[in-house]
Amino acid sequence: MKKISVSKIQLIALLTGLAVALAFYFINPFHLSGKAPATLAVAVLMIIWWISEALPLPVTALLPLILFPVLDIATPKETAAPYANPIIFLFMGGFMIGLAIEKWNLHRRIALNIVRLTGTSGNRIILGFIISTGLLSMWLSNTATTMMMFPIAVSVIHVMKERHNGEGNFENFSLVLMLVIAYAANLGGIATIIGTPPNVAFVGYIEKTYDYNIGFLNWVKIAAPIAILLLAILYWVMTRLLFPNRIRSSVATRQLIHDELVKLGPISPEEKRVLIIFIATALLWITKDLINTTGLIQLDDTIIAMIGALALFICPASRNNPLSRNILEWGDTQKMAWGILILFGGGISLAGALENAGLINALGEWMAGFAGGGLLLVFVITLVSLFLGELMSNIAQVIVFAPVVCGLADALKINPLTLGIPMTLAASCAGMFPMATPPNAIVFSSGYIKLSKMTRAGFVMNIIAVVLITLFSWYLLPLILGIK
Repeated sequence: MKKISVSKIQLIALLTGLAVALAFYFINPFHLSGKAPATLAVAVLMIIWWISEALPLPVTALLPLILFPVLDIATPKETAAPYANPIIFLFMGGFMIGLAIEKWNLHRRIALNIVRLTGTSGNRIILGFIISTGLLSMWLSNTATTMMMFPIAVSVIHVMKERHNGEGNFENFSLVLMLVIAYAANLGGIATIIGTPPNVAFVGYIEKTYDYNIGFLNWVKIAAPIAILLLAILYWVMTRLLFPNRIRSSVATRQLIHDELVKLGPISPEEKRVLIIFIATALLWITKDLINTTGLIQLDDTIIAMIGALALFICPASRNNPLSRNILEWGDTQKMAWGILILFGGGISLAGALENAGLINALGEWMAGFAGGGLLLVFVITLVSLFLGELMSNIAQVIVFAPVVCGLADALKINPLTLGIPMTLAASCAGMFPMATPPNAIVFSSGYIKLSKMTRAGFVMNIIAVVLITLFSWYLLPLILGIK
């Protein structure tokens, strides 16, 4: 039996995407009007090509620049604007910090010390990264947390690869370590109001619309148990169910780690300067809200990331170093994952078009059809919110969906928090696609993750998150907040 060549599989995927998209456009099964049929058709085409990898992911992400103006969905200017969204420059700054850490071998020093502390078995290392990433993400933005942990994880993979003797599954270890950084950052972020932007957006909406302050402690009581449970389940699902690695700890590995640390010698001036800029950037991310209250300056994550990146190009290397004049030089950016920046820009552009075409509001009206059953309604809202988060920015999703969901709650004479909180929590749990959240996009740039495996792992965690958030919101939320 002949094997189908890669080129034929690619051609089948391309034609399948086109055929399904054209069917949605001409048949219009949902009886949409205006720009909605064309927008939905483009969304279907992009999703099929992304999932099947018919084209490189960043190439598919460029489709809106062609199809939106041609189909009169948006002007070229409106379509191109999201590709320069501030989040893109946040990525760029974070990637440049990661490049500097890698260039001067600081990542190797940090990684060797982490492996020395957590233990050298595959599962112990993964557990250490889940705990540290999850805890950090409760207080930092999930994006900033991922940017800090990403270069360290990459270097841990390099160290483990050097000593790998064929025992266990190294490919699964690399895949899981990358995935759990993104997932732990997303899940840890839901535990506090400041952990992820959608939480802030929803709390602000409730306070403005209903003059009700949820309160930091109340939010922690609701969301922290969910986050902790999901992090524990994440460890079990990744290391036991989906991608077991079976890499054991060994005396030889511990000795190798010790020897490698000795070889590195004392920390170099360049490493110290990169570390100072890295820590300063992290401290700015942590304290930016406090700084902004002074009124002297207004910072956000993007500005801070670019300050850190610019500092790396300004800061000189030591005089004794003949290879580089500054900590970073422009030639170093050849190694940067430029495709991820385009990928995320395409995702934001598509999400904006879906919203402008009224497809988001149509989803809200569809959900109203489940108003008859209380628990079923919470489940549907959580399910739709989480899987919608795979296609659009979670902060944009909460901003758009909060009035829809809370208006639905008012019409049914139930507390808006009963529907709004699960909708908000679910928006941050998407894990199937790189463009779903910034952490997903960052780890996907590593090259250790195949989209099919990310989709598989993300789907399993999505279903678990939907069930857990639904049950917590329906049964415990009224007890914690004293609402009906």
